[in-house]
Amino acid sequence: MKTSQIIAAATLSLLAAAGAQAETYDGVHALTSANSRAEVSAQAAVAAHSANPYAEGYNNGVTTIASTRDRSSVRSEAVAAAHRPNQNVRIESFANSVIPPQFTGPRTSGTTRQAAL
Repeated sequence: MKTSQIIAAATLSLLAAAGAQAETYDGVHALTSANSRAEVSAQAAVAAHSANPYAEGYNNGVTTIASTRDRSSVRSEAVAAAHRPNQNVRIESFANSVIPPQFTGPRTSGTTRQAAL
């Protein structure tokens, strides 16, 4: 009987200690703004149209990149790459690790691998 009473007392003391550390709820706080709706709306519009001060590189301004290639050559390369037959295929997607010879994707050097049986 004494063991069960000790366990019950310990359990109650733990529950009491946990309840003593709980936070209190103060309810919804009253509005303490001195601004009118129109002023808040105007401030929101200004904030929405201004730059994000928390963005990376906020103070850097616009950076320009000097390119030696013309726009039409870059575009023609992009169109050719987009029309390449195996543009979205990866080596790992081939069954039994057999890479077809027409595959010209990344990490190939013209060799065909096959898994050991």
